[in-house]
Amino acid sequence: MKQPIFRGTCTALVTPFDSYGIDFAALDRLLERQLEAGVEALVAGGTTGEAATLERAELLALIAHCVRFCDGKAKIIAGTGGNDTRAAAETAKAAAALGADALLCVTPYYNRCTQEGLLAHYETVTEATKLPILLYNVPSRTNVRIEPETCAALSKLDTVAGIKEADPDVGRVLTLHALCGPDFPIYCGCDDRILPFMVCGALGVVSVLSNLRPKEVKSLTDAALRGEYARALSLQQEQQPMIEALFSTVNPIPIKAALALSGLDCGPCRLPLTPPGLELTERLRELL
Repeated sequence: MKQPIFRGTCTALVTPFDSYGIDFAALDRLLERQLEAGVEALVAGGTTGEAATLERAELLALIAHCVRFCDGKAKIIAGTGGNDTRAAAETAKAAAALGADALLCVTPYYNRCTQEGLLAHYETVTEATKLPILLYNVPSRTNVRIEPETCAALSKLDTVAGIKEADPDVGRVLTLHALCGPDFPIYCGCDDRILPFMVCGALGVVSVLSNLRPKEVKSLTDAALRGEYARALSLQQEQQPMIEALFSTVNPIPIKAALALSGLDCGPCRLPLTPPGLELTERLRELL
């Protein structure tokens, strides 16, 4: 049986920036909000954290800081994926040395590898570290899909501890459980589908929304884990307008804007991501 890395809510952290690089003071405020809400885990250096524009030294500093600050109060899952298998394996090793609890490893992008390439990629990363690894399927960003049969093969690797599933097709959860076994941990990667995924057997969510509303997302996942689906449905519906706004353009543009409007300024996104337009800013202001 695969041991879940977490159950409930994991926040895909934004990375606060200032003119000098990572704004660690803002990061501390963000982390404090997460710990106060009692979230179970945090992703440092994932897609929402603008990993594509983080220098390697910045990514490692970010992971190390989160590990030190949280001090075991929440699991730190390091975003260590990439489209260069050798580099992804080296980053996985480095994250393990810094004290990360687990790794989130996105499928290679741009290269558009085959399913055989995915198998070889993930096998290589698992050989680099004994940390548990979450596969990350997000075809809307990578143009590569982990097919269910490939996931089933990868699930047999000792350190593959689940998958963050960001394909919006809820039926994939049922297919993955059928092929990988009911004990294979699956996590929702779509804030607008937290409850449907969890009804189908997902153990929780890796959430963008919980940067802004960690208590609300945790209440939703806690209710779903207890089987209180009517309450979870009500909580999901309450958050849908904000979720729609947060994904009305490229993530993390809206979530950083919403955080700034709420009083927790995490700085701008790095180019090529641009500031939100006036219409989105006003929409977020109204929702807040």
